[in-house]
Amino acid sequence: MDLNQYVAEIQDFPTEGILFRDITPLMADKDAYKEAIRLLTDYAKEKNADIVVGPEARGFLFGCPVAIELGAGFVPVRKPGKLPRETVSRTYELEYGHNEIHMHKDSIKKGQKVVIVDDLLATGGTVEAAVALIEEMGGEVVGIAFLVELLGLNGRDCLKGYDIFSVLKY
Repeated sequence: MDLNQYVAEIQDFPTEGILFRDITPLMADKDAYKEAIRLLTDYAKEKNADIVVGPEARGFLFGCPVAIELGAGFVPVRKPGKLPRETVSRTYELEYGHNEIHMHKDSIKKGQKVVIVDDLLATGGTVEAAVALIEEMGGEVVGIAFLVELLGLNGRDCLKGYDIFSVLKY
């Protein structure tokens, strides 16, 4: 199945000069979504993952089904103020400014094999921060999986040394 045909290209969104890759048609098609989840799950199985981590919010849409298929738990990575118990956090740089992510302090157990699943690899900053938090808690990041990778933004550069799988590359 060619999943590329389920990704819409929106010119000049959100600003002029940007070609936005819209994955909502893929998610709306039951067969395309199922195939994307299968490919991501196969990768996580190959990595013998114990647990899946997904960044807010679209990482939930792909990470949760992967965790279910694996028979594993799912750990959310959230924005500040969204998790009710004690958290660990990491600030990371954006093109203009910075952002911050949080995870529950007890969400990753020492020695757990972790696969991070997200919808998009662009600059890599969010996932780089998630990797740092997972390792800080004693987890081992055995793989990082994305539905889409935007090659021109060089997101892999900040994830050197980690195994990365992307279903679609643009």
